[in-house]
Amino acid sequence: MKKSLLRLTLLACAALGSHAGAQAAAPSPTIKPGLWQVDSKMASPDAATDNAMSMVLQQLGNLPPDQRKQLESMAASRGMAMPTVGADGAVRVTACVTPDMAARKQIPTGQPGDCKSKNTDIAGGMQVSFTCANPKSSGEGKVMFTGDQAFSMQLAVTTSARGAPEQVNVTSSGKWLGASCPAPAPAAASIQKP
Repeated sequence: MKKSLLRLTLLACAALGSHAGAQAAAPSPTIKPGLWQVDSKMASPDAATDNAMSMVLQQLGNLPPDQRKQLESMAASRGMAMPTVGADGAVRVTACVTPDMAARKQIPTGQPGDCKSKNTDIAGGMQVSFTCANPKSSGEGKVMFTGDQAFSMQLAVTTSARGAPEQVNVTSSGKWLGASCPAPAPAAASIQKP
């Protein structure tokens, strides 16, 4: 159960994913390429799910070495550092946005699984929706840009990561940290612990 909850938590944090590409009539701002930081908080209307996610987030820093290495490898394969959890319960990831990703307004979250998304430009941002096959999930929400160096995101996600449909609300904020990104770590190498 802990493994599926961890996957649910990481899924909710990475809800936009690598298939994002804006297709719209009214152009919204683009984002800058470079290193980005994304902080995400999750909440569920179901108290048991909410408590379980909180427990998993608390345990993220105390993972056994083999599980930590697996998550570090997964994050590195998506150009991200291992997620960390702040005192406020927000999950923080840093990720590199390439010039091509920035032109497509691709938010640096690295959604795992077989996913498809649809993004529509709106004034100052994008309306987003996605569906994923593994684990089965879907969601919709809004991304609002503050210039080309910050964004805020609200998503309502439905997932079946634990076998039954569950609702998770994700609130994220992203900020640009700088133009240069650290060199990607080899897949077999571990990323430093936070």
